[in-house]
Amino acid sequence: MEKIFVTGVNGLLGTNLSVDLLENGYVVKGFLRDKSKFQGQNHPNLELIEGNLFDDLTPILKGVDTVIHIAAETSQNITNYMDYWKINCNLTNQILTSSIQCKVKTFVFVSTANTLGYGTINDLGTEIKEIKSPFKFSFYAKSKLDAENDLLKKKDNIKLIIINPTFMLGPFDTKPSSGKIIFMGWKKKIIFFPPGGKNFVYVKDVSKGIISSLHNGKSGEKYLIANENLSFKDFFKKLNHLENQNSLMIKIPRKILIGIGYLGDILRLCKIKTNISSINMKILCIDNFYDNKKSILELKLKYTSVDYAIKDAIKYFNNKQIK
Repeated sequence: MEKIFVTGVNGLLGTNLSVDLLENGYVVKGFLRDKSKFQGQNHPNLELIEGNLFDDLTPILKGVDTVIHIAAETSQNITNYMDYWKINCNLTNQILTSSIQCKVKTFVFVSTANTLGYGTINDLGTEIKEIKSPFKFSFYAKSKLDAENDLLKKKDNIKLIIINPTFMLGPFDTKPSSGKIIFMGWKKKIIFFPPGGKNFVYVKDVSKGIISSLHNGKSGEKYLIANENLSFKDFFKKLNHLENQNSLMIKIPRKILIGIGYLGDILRLCKIKTNISSINMKILCIDNFYDNKKSILELKLKYTSVDYAIKDAIKYFNNKQIK
């Protein structure tokens, strides 16, 4: 049986991926800081390893066939680029170097769709389009892109695959992370929504795409795992329909969002941590849309509806009484 080492195994994607890998007959070594926070099920082929990713991982990676690196700094309130770089770029390079030293066969880096050029509904973003504003000014997206570029320099030394998922929804979102968007509209009498849009994808489809890439993916290639392009208005209309809500929907004008963003910039200049910034507000005002043809053709992915992703996430939130 193939042995897989997974970082960030207790996150939204990591937990779902570990479950799916085990169901597909893989042996999984899951790396995390605190075993007590793991939400997946115990399994005879699952080994949870506590530690710090900056430690020497070579003893752990010996005998491992594949490394899937998910762990990342994703906080939006950090004001210093180097705080992203040391985790998302420098650490990633260290893990790749250790993987090569231990003769790991395949290295999968889970990045983000935002390192690629987004598009409109009539001209979708693809794997070959370059990052553009406002994401080129996002410290998070820039750190991920810098990591991608560094990794690709070593693609001749190991089978290297880059996965670029869009906005994931589904179960095991314990924080919640991306699932916060559901709480913005779920059980609300009034829903305030920004003027832009996103590509949404079921987290289980991202997991399936990663697993498929182990055998169907090509070294040195990037794969967008993306499904449905929706304006924020259409997303919340979908949520209203699925939950039999009749919420009043109010669009937030772009000028107001950008103005709030500049206030956030001032707070950041004062070294006050906040998720609000002009860059983040501008991101909410664009149609951040992507194409999934490559993943369908090469990874043989069949996508699940975003309706199901929303319902599965809400089912999980209800079961865990997450509010």
